[in-house]
Order: sequence, then C-alpha cells, then structure tokens
Amino acid sequence: MSVSEHSDRAHRTPAGGVALALIAPLLLLFTASFAVPVMMMLSRGVTDTELQQTWPRTAELLKHWNGQGRPDSALVRTLATEMLASHRTGTLSLVANRLNYDVAGSRSLIYSTAAHLESGATVRDLDDLAALDTRWREAAIWSTLRHAAGPTTSLYLLAALDRKLDSEDRIVSVPSEQSVFIRVFMRTLQISTVVTLLCIALGYPVAHALASLPAKYANLMLILVLLPFWTSTLVRTCAWVALLQTHGLVNNFLAALGFIEEPLKLLYNRAGVYIAMTHVLLPYFILPLYGVMKTLSPDTLRAASSLGAPPLTAFLNIYLPQTFPGVLAGAVIVFTLALGYYVTPALVGGGGDQMISASIAFYAHQSLNWGMAAALSLLLLLPLALIGLARQSLLRAAS
Repeated sequence: MSVSEHSDRAHRTPAGGVALALIAPLLLLFTASFAVPVMMMLSRGVTDTELQQTWPRTAELLKHWNGQGRPDSALVRTLATEMLASHRTGTLSLVANRLNYDVAGSRSLIYSTAAHLESGATVRDLDDLAALDTRWREAAIWSTLRHAAGPTTSLYLLAALDRKLDSEDRIVSVPSEQSVFIRVFMRTLQISTVVTLLCIALGYPVAHALASLPAKYANLMLILVLLPFWTSTLVRTCAWVALLQTHGLVNNFLAALGFIEEPLKLLYNRAGVYIAMTHVLLPYFILPLYGVMKTLSPDTLRAASSLGAPPLTAFLNIYLPQTFPGVLAGAVIVFTLALGYYVTPALVGGGGDQMISASIAFYAHQSLNWGMAAALSLLLLLPLALIGLARQSLLRAAS
C-alpha cells in the first residue's frame, strides 16, 4: 500500500466513525420506537401461542397426533383437565376466541363443556366428552385444535387469501359467501393505480410550470401546492364531502353553467374516492418531480431545437427521459401512500369502495383479532416490495 493510499484511509476512517456515532441515536430511536414494534405486530400473523400457553400439555399431545381417527383417551383427559383449570383461572377465553376464529361456534362449545366439567362431569375418553356436547365427535373441531397447537400457524395468512386448511390438512377455498379479501386486495390495487396515474397526468404539467416559470411566480405556485399540507387529511376529506354532495358546490356550479340538468353522483362512490385521494396525494408527486426538473438545464432542449428536432420530439427524447427518475419517485410515493389509505375511502366512498386498510382497522380495533390484522398487513407489504424491486430495475434500465 502506498503512502498516499494509507493517508487517504486514515482520513476516511475517523470521518466514517463520526458519521456513524452521529446517526446512532437516531437509529436506536427508530429501532426501538418503530422497527421492533412493527415486527412484533407483523409476527402475530404467523404465530399461534394462545392454546400452547393456556393448555401446554394438550398442545404437546396434539403436535404428536397425526389427526387420523379418534383422539386417544390420554389426549381427551388432558384436554378436559386443562380446560377445567383454565376456566377456574379465567384464561379460557384465550383458547375459545382463538378456536372461534377458525370454526364459528367453537367458543360456545368450549364454554359449555367447561361448565359441565365445573359441575362435576367426568371425562375419560371421547365418548364421555361427546356426551357433554355432540360437536366433539366432529373432525373439524379436532383439526382446529391441532392447527392451533402452535407455535406457528398458516391460519391467518390463508384466511387473508380466502383459503383454509381442511381436516386432512389440504388447502381449500372458503365458501363463496366468505370470500372477500381477494376482492378487497384487487380493489385496493386498482384504486391506488388509478390515483397514481391521475397524479402523473395532473402533476407533471404543474411540476414543469414550477420549474419553468420565473421565481416570483413559481414561488406563489409552490405555496399553492404546499397549501393542502397545512390542513389534516381528515379536514380535506370532509371538505370534499361538502363539495361533492348532491347539492354541493361542484354540482351547483356545473348546473349554473348549463353542463348538467340533474346532479351528478360524485359522493359515496368510486368517483369521489378518486377525486379526493388524488387531491390529497398530488403534492407528493409534484414535489419530487419538481426537484428533478429544477436541476435540468434548458440548454439541452435548445440544442435539440437548433438541430431541427420538433418540440414534441425534443420533449419525448430529451426532456422526458431526464425527468423519469422524478416521475418514478413521485409515482412510488403516491402508490405506497394510496395502498394504506383509510380515512378518505371511508368518508367519501361507498360500501364497495373500502380498501384493505378498513379491514385491518376492523380486526385491530373492533374484533381484536390481531393475527388477522397482522396477516393482512403482511400481504399488503408484498406489492410494496415488488414495487421497490421494479423501481430499481427501471432506474438501472434508464441509466
């Protein structure tokens, strides 16, 4: 190693150490307050610990049972013993709720059986258990118990894809009347894609104007672009409710100009969702694109024009490729934010316009099924990961 190389390395190493020391507190704060809680939440979508923690010996026996035929007497007696113990300690609801996620009616089965055991019923084998409730003879309940033995589970992820495991551990589709999540995911992707395309169509001319106008006019336009950030998303969405309603400002204005005779249905449908979400997310597309356009030199277009290229040809072959990284960055930001939108579709959309975030909120706050909420969130991360990979590929191809 030469003297100059050794000197360069000596100067670089302390600087790198100082930079790492400066960002270390931020990394620790990010890890402790965001990364770790999010990972713990998402892990609920693939873990299953309720039965294992409440009935540990039953869970161990279920893991060693292949699910074929009748459960043996030892398993049945252990289940009855731990069921009675958990009923007395007040932890029976953990298992009852978990089993009810898989098979409706399991909660009532568990509680009714526990009540019989509390009153002095004796259980030696499956026949004694079935005498308390005939549902214990059904293969579905024992299959559910075996699938809930933990510590990991595919229940929530399969349910988020409208699938489930049958009594023979085969993946099957849920009944058509219960199949909802695939449609909601497709609707979420469709709405996010359309909103992104609308933001590109509306935001590109605005960003170009901001980059081309003199500073005094461009600054005024930039303030107007940033103005929506001064109010919350909830306030902006409520404003659109007032504007888009049947006798709102938009319909009254169009009627006054003679464009319509009957009010348009712009609220509580897909059109209202597109309008409101595009308005809310448009600045997120304009700002990164404006930052890219501001760095471009107008001399390239002048050079193309001086060489005889028509304006449209110069734009398509010279200007647009240079702004492509900004378009891609803005589109990724808008699409990512749109995927997780909850307030705007809930307020201006109808029942057929709700996105997957509404389902996540329902399971997290109302039914308290954290496993299902985590599974839906995990699946929502999949298109984001694909978008990240596609963005890198497009940028490499463009360069």
